[in-house]
Amino acid sequence: MKLQVSDNIKTLIPYPPGKPLKELEREYGVTGSIKMASNENSLGPSPKACKAIAECLTGLHRYPDGSCHYLAEATARKLGVAQDELVFGNGSNEVIDFLVRAFVTAGSEVITSHPSFLVYQTMVQARDGVNIVIPLKDMGHDLDEIASRITPKTSLIFLDNPNNPTGTVFDQATFETFLAKIPETVVVVLDEAYVDFVDENIRLDVRQYIHNNTPVVGLRTFSKAYGIAGLRVGFGIMNSTIASYLHRVRQPFNVNELAQVGALACLADDEHYHNTMDMTREGIAWLTGEIEQLDCYVFATQTNFFLVDVGCDCKDLYERMLHLGVIIRPMAAYGYGSYIRITVGTEVENRRLVEALGQVLYDIRGQS
Repeated sequence: MKLQVSDNIKTLIPYPPGKPLKELEREYGVTGSIKMASNENSLGPSPKACKAIAECLTGLHRYPDGSCHYLAEATARKLGVAQDELVFGNGSNEVIDFLVRAFVTAGSEVITSHPSFLVYQTMVQARDGVNIVIPLKDMGHDLDEIASRITPKTSLIFLDNPNNPTGTVFDQATFETFLAKIPETVVVVLDEAYVDFVDENIRLDVRQYIHNNTPVVGLRTFSKAYGIAGLRVGFGIMNSTIASYLHRVRQPFNVNELAQVGALACLADDEHYHNTMDMTREGIAWLTGEIEQLDCYVFATQTNFFLVDVGCDCKDLYERMLHLGVIIRPMAAYGYGSYIRITVGTEVENRRLVEALGQVLYDIRGQS
């Protein structure tokens, strides 16, 4: 084939999806595996969401509500913002795509950090934008360096707060000092996918900044705290003017009916939400103590996952853990050759992970 494809697309590296759990079990000859690699909600989906979805299945021959009216109404009421300050997407990933499509043209510069969520840079490259990537400093965003790298070509800055994969956050005072340095022509995007897990006394409230001179957009998701990652629904909080531009590049019916119904039910499921928070905080505390006893370094986190320096080749450890039916995330692709990332699980899953990790580390250390 003689396809005419631009160089920015030819050189684009697709996001690497993980193998399905059943395929991994078949490949490694194990059953009953536990997945603690993708920062999902180990408690499962909101029961109210499951019930609401089951009740709407007979209406799937109809197109979904293209405006997400009822979901937007309930979300706006819960957050104390206006409906026209919300834009919903097929996961918060799609809202990232809207932002890039609306504000990035060939040659536009977008500032991100490394390591960070890989999708930012992928989408910018797809639009023929220029990625300006700033290394993390002390495991967190180097906001001073980011501010110093702004040029007249800068259109967007992406800051995941908390950061993925490090789990670190910056506070309100730090952000406001940073924001004062940013020109009004640059949109600052705070990706708050894990904001529900952040201690309330240090949590940044993006709603304070959506009417700021320098435009600020907050991104949220129903995937983590509410446990409906498989439905793919997220949203952005922003000035209504920015929202109006995003709607111009949004496809009609981009959020499916089941996602809208499920997310709407999640907003009313306070019991599941609080159970998730309790499970996560208790799990972080217990896992930290147990893994530290295995002579590993556990990094503090404000998310439902944490980094661990296991002191050996993380890819080797990952493979060995797979043979025991425990799936974690090796961090070699992020430049952390001895680090793994672990999602907090249920009590049973956490205990199984510690047992497997202890066995694998014993074997590796015994061979060295």
